[in-house]
Amino acid sequence: MKKTGNELKIEIEGVGHTLCNLLQRKLLEDENVDVAGYDIPHPLASNPVIYVRTKGDVAPEEALLKAVDRLLEISEEFGKALEKALKT
Repeated sequence: MKKTGNELKIEIEGVGHTLCNLLQRKLLEDENVDVAGYDIPHPLASNPVIYVRTKGDVAPEEALLKAVDRLLEISEEFGKALEKALKT
């Protein structure tokens, strides 16, 4: 992890493009996030590095956790909708 001011770079082990792409999308929906992205330096031998830069007094860690919370909410909603659809 590397943090300076309103910028954060963090390596996340064991995830791929799918989760990183969703996380990036949720981060960019936050008006306090200036830049969000990720890089997987080598698809077979490295973990993704997520980058977040926030505006004002909002800490990048706070924005990242907020985005993860929103993804969890969406996942729960999807799970309930799927369960309901499978019962019919």
